[in-house]
Amino acid sequence: MTLTRDSTLEDVALTVGAQLTRRGIRAVLTGGACVAIRTGTYVSKDADFVLQSNVRQQALDEALRELGFERRGDCYVHSETPFFIEFPPGPLLIGDDLAIAPVQLAAGGTTAFALSATDSCRDRLAAFYLWNDRQALKLAVEIARKQVVDLDAVKVWSVNEGKAEEHETFARLVASYRRLRTEGHA
Repeated sequence: MTLTRDSTLEDVALTVGAQLTRRGIRAVLTGGACVAIRTGTYVSKDADFVLQSNVRQQALDEALRELGFERRGDCYVHSETPFFIEFPPGPLLIGDDLAIAPVQLAAGGTTAFALSATDSCRDRLAAFYLWNDRQALKLAVEIARKQVVDLDAVKVWSVNEGKAEEHETFARLVASYRRLRTEGHA
């Protein structure tokens, strides 16, 4: 896919993810880009990929250059799109959980590895748990509203993280939304 001024964040993320896969570079889309794709309402200006193996900088530069990206410091920019690409350091984990199972995210025949909806929700909850980030809590609820999220797995993970009380706040908000939806108010 050729990236243009009209390319969405999802277009950019999937195109980059597919390119990396073609080049034998396993990377998983995480962070705000996952939230934006999963909710359709959150706005992010970058796509974060966590590399799953050691990759030479030159190989990464070449793979992204083929798509029109240029490395500037720690990120990659493209002249035709406002979205940039970053590679935060690994390992891929959510809280203390290293057992993350990426899923294939697909659109228009293009696929990339990404956090599942459940893991994207947990990723936002980790920010709420660690920093009391209320926007992250709101986004976790939004993901649970719009996607199939394994709420039991989220609860077990939250308890294992020592955040059972904070999880109750999340669970109440999700239940409140679901109650409103069944009553026809949402």
